[in-house]
Amino acid sequence: MTDLKKPVPLILDTDIGTDMDDTWALAMILKSPELDLKLVTTVAADTAYRARLAAKMLQLAGRTDVAVGIGPANDEHVCYPQQPWVEHYSLADYPGRVHDDGVQALIDTIRNSPDPVTVLSIGPMTNLALALARAPDIVENSRVVGMQGSVYMGYDGTEETAAEWNVYLDPTAARTVFSSDWKITLTPLDTCGLVALSGALYQKLRAGTDPLVRAILANYRYWLEEKQKIHELPAHTSVLYDTVATYLTFSEEWLEMEELPLVVTEDACTRIDPSGKAIRCATAWKDLRAFEEFLVNRLLHGETVPGNIRQPVLV
Repeated sequence: MTDLKKPVPLILDTDIGTDMDDTWALAMILKSPELDLKLVTTVAADTAYRARLAAKMLQLAGRTDVAVGIGPANDEHVCYPQQPWVEHYSLADYPGRVHDDGVQALIDTIRNSPDPVTVLSIGPMTNLALALARAPDIVENSRVVGMQGSVYMGYDGTEETAAEWNVYLDPTAARTVFSSDWKITLTPLDTCGLVALSGALYQKLRAGTDPLVRAILANYRYWLEEKQKIHELPAHTSVLYDTVATYLTFSEEWLEMEELPLVVTEDACTRIDPSGKAIRCATAWKDLRAFEEFLVNRLLHGETVPGNIRQPVLV
């Protein structure tokens, strides 16, 4: 059982602001007593826009003790579906610390931590690869949990594997991280691609008054208007990929896990290959419904995880 008096130090590396699942994941982290969020770093495209989203969520949750680090920006796949939510919010408004060099902030947070850090990667692995290049020693005091890859299944539960988006955006970075000395746990599309709320569970969430839940729903409205030209909330969420990676930072109870040698191919696919390093992968669900019920209750009430909690151990 995890000692809830000493939660796991966590760094979130995120491309929040493109798909909705990162926003859900950040809210889930902030509701999880098993986790001690130290830093949020942003990755891919307009990283300052992403940092504003993260900072406003943190401030809304009363967690301005958490630092925000801006990763390197680029001009690829730039979009702003959640921009209206931060239209009048500046990073200068954030009472907490903002690092212009998010990669260095990630390195320093790991090096200065008295306890092993979990790096939760829910975007392209660009920042992680850059951190490794600057400071390969960080693998000694951290591990990686990520939402990357497609092992046996692709998008929408299809049997055809795919170049998963986070790997596709920077396959070189994923290849670097996968082959590094980091201990890695992943949720590929096989499991995270099956999570979406609907029915009574979704309605329960929609009726909630928690500020973070209301922020998720407000962002979902903006995202739907920009991405799908839908002006009313539908009867279901988008796919909540990143919530599964968040769950894996403190529990594996409802997932089937396999140790698989994975490589990243030239076409950005993840393949099982004897030449690859063994990576711990969540390849199937034991109880998807239990996870979805947990997710809703955690967001609404901040409940602790029922059953056994797997304490991350670095060996």
